[in-house]
Amino acid sequence: MLVNITVYLLFAAVFLGVHGTPTPSKPLLKRDAIPSYVLTYAPYTYLYSGETYWSSDISVHLQHTTPEVDFASLGFQATLQTLNSITTDAYLTSNDNVETNPAWLLSTSYKPNSSGYSTAPATIICVEKDGGIVDAFYFYFYSFNRGNTVLGIRFGNHVGDWEHTMVRFVNGSPQYVYLSAHSGGTSYTYNALGSQNGRAITYVATGTHANYATAGEQDYTLPFGLLHDTTDAGFFWDVTKNYRGFWYDVSSGDFSSAGGVDVGGSEQSSEGVSWLDWLGLWGDEQYPDSDSRQYCLFGQCHYVSGPTGPLAKHLDRTDVCPDAGDCDIQTSISSRSIEIRAGGADGTVFDEYC
Repeated sequence: MLVNITVYLLFAAVFLGVHGTPTPSKPLLKRDAIPSYVLTYAPYTYLYSGETYWSSDISVHLQHTTPEVDFASLGFQATLQTLNSITTDAYLTSNDNVETNPAWLLSTSYKPNSSGYSTAPATIICVEKDGGIVDAFYFYFYSFNRGNTVLGIRFGNHVGDWEHTMVRFVNGSPQYVYLSAHSGGTSYTYNALGSQNGRAITYVATGTHANYATAGEQDYTLPFGLLHDTTDAGFFWDVTKNYRGFWYDVSSGDFSSAGGVDVGGSEQSSEGVSWLDWLGLWGDEQYPDSDSRQYCLFGQCHYVSGPTGPLAKHLDRTDVCPDAGDCDIQTSISSRSIEIRAGGADGTVFDEYC
């Protein structure tokens, strides 16, 4: 009888840890602070002047979503402390109909002020590598991605949107930049980009939040400019004024806290680091064809699934690009060529998968 009870309790503990009420995160592991050069040379980022879906605080995003598997609620709300105890099959699904544009999805209150400060914390992750290399990943999170249109038809909307800029430092000096865009991105030598006070200038496209080195129309995926992003020098966003900071150890696969600044720093101390290990999806699962909000043409859908988080963005990459052995580093912005993979048209794969 005692054996049966013990087996039952073990089974219940395992089940609840995966599909039931989540368990608290492991204690916060602390390491050195973010290096000063990572902040000195952080991207000088411009959000689009007519942006509708602004950057968001991931902790607030969780307050308005519920984990679901196969469109069935797991019956609880996740927090950053408990996120990694949830199955990676789960989708953080909006509690509201996204087509009503609830305030948390628009995140207008997080629009940067005239000094570049936003109350939505960025996430900075530093990764030490051989040869004096430190890769600094500047992650931006938005609660909604508004896809682009082809011949007046919009594709690629999704809840949750992780994007990033990576700057590769060698012995503390910035040498290369990678800008994520949809299912790919572009790599540059650091000096190829325009700069402001030594910081590389980057532009975030309206709606899709893809990152680019220039302002204007950015063609991708389809010929004749049928599908393009749009950028301009709208709202300066200084991520160094509000961020959560972490280190990632390639050999152990562990995250540790580097401390943060402002809202990000105050929230981070109680959140732990285990949420960064979660490989589930940060938005709704792609709506079925039976959903009145959905339509699909030629394999591209109006609503697609939300993205994975920072851990899935190749933090351990060897080259500047996510794909080892296939990295074309641009030496000027005039020679730009965006490396978009299959599905890069905001289609049935996550458009931030790398």
